[in-house]
Amino acid sequence: MKLTPPKRVTFWIALVLGIAGIAGHFMVIPFVTTYAFALLVIGFALLVLGLIVKGL
Repeated sequence: MKLTPPKRVTFWIALVLGIAGIAGHFMVIPFVTTYAFALLVIGFALLVLGLIVKGL
């Protein structure tokens, strides 16, 4: 399987979701704290999809 680098937009969205998930774990942020783990998983999954799917 050949991996391709994700587009910049995909990378930045995944990064923001991951940072929000981590921040929500350590700080109380109204919406983010409730879904901190889900945000982290979604960010990681988006990054993996960006690597696997060409053009994402």
